[in-house]
Amino acid sequence: MVVAGMSMRTSVPARISGGVLGGLRVFGQTLELGAAAFLHLFRDIVALRHPWRDTVDQAWFVVTVTVVPAVLVSIPFGVIVSVQVGSLTNQIGATSIAGAAGGLGVIRQGAPIVSALLLGGAAGAAIAADLGARTIRDEIDALRTMGIDPVRRLVVPRLAAILIVAPFLCILVIFMGLASGYAINVAFQAGTPGSYISSFASFASVGDLVVALVKTQIFGVIVVIIACHRGLGATHGPRGVANAVNAAVVLGVVAAFTVNVVITQLVAMFMPQKLG
Repeated sequence: MVVAGMSMRTSVPARISGGVLGGLRVFGQTLELGAAAFLHLFRDIVALRHPWRDTVDQAWFVVTVTVVPAVLVSIPFGVIVSVQVGSLTNQIGATSIAGAAGGLGVIRQGAPIVSALLLGGAAGAAIAADLGARTIRDEIDALRTMGIDPVRRLVVPRLAAILIVAPFLCILVIFMGLASGYAINVAFQAGTPGSYISSFASFASVGDLVVALVKTQIFGVIVVIIACHRGLGATHGPRGVANAVNAAVVLGVVAAFTVNVVITQLVAMFMPQKLG
């Protein structure tokens, strides 16, 4: 009994340390995959050897799985922000800044976060499922046997597609969120079109839009690299593919949200909000 208790106590720290080391190992492998993908992307574009047809196909695929959900999510998101902000500004007698508060919320945080959720939940899941299915069918090993780098052949076009699609997805979310917020404020909260637009123009700037687009691209890169890593590492048949998809979605979204906290803090430090 004493020996069993001692082995139990010693196994718990061993399991914790093993889990930490395993997580660090996976993190390092993911960074290595991302670095290799960006290196291949840069070299192929410079050498005019990038497979643009594959990139266009992947970009269209990402568009088909994200555009409709983006519209369906951004409209109620804009409505919720407008209702909450409008209620607060009415209580404190500052209805003239409803447009600025709601618009900044959508641009600075709402659009990048919604884009990250869609890229991780739709595009990331699809990419992990595709590469995972290829892996368990030994297609990846067949590519290596033929001397073809799977990262260059499969990961790079998907990375380029995300870099192209992510900013447009963010712009779509911003447009739909602002349009729905404007409609709610003017139609149901006794707001005027002039005050809504003028207050928004006084606070929002081009820098806010640039930050939102850059954040969305960073989130897209994180999602696609994690999805590709999980897909290429899938094992144990269909169940392994399902586990890879689940891990890709969860890790991609959590990583994007964590990076969002860091970027938001840096933007608040070096780009403080100013009244235009």
